[in-house]
Amino acid sequence: MGALGLGCVLMVLAPLVSPLPGPGGIVVFSIGLGLALRNSLWAKRRYVRFKRKRPKVGKTVDWWMRKRSRQRAKLRSQAKR
Repeated sequence: MGALGLGCVLMVLAPLVSPLPGPGGIVVFSIGLGLALRNSLWAKRRYVRFKRKRPKVGKTVDWWMRKRSRQRAKLRSQAKR
C-alpha cells in the first residue's frame, strides 16, 4: 500500500514539478505511474482501457516506461506480416 500511495503522490506532484527546467515532470509522473501500475490491479485495468481507446498515446507511454507489453505488441505485429 505504501508504494501505491507514493505512486499516487508522485503523479499528483508531477504538474507542480513540470515548470522547472528539464523533463522533471515527465520523469516524476512516469515513476509514479510505474509504482501505481505495479501495485494496483485497478490501475492496470484502467491503463489497458486507456491504451485501447488511445493507442498512439499508449504506445508513447509504453515507450517512456519501456513496458514489456509494448514489446510484445510489436513482436505480434511483426509476426503477422
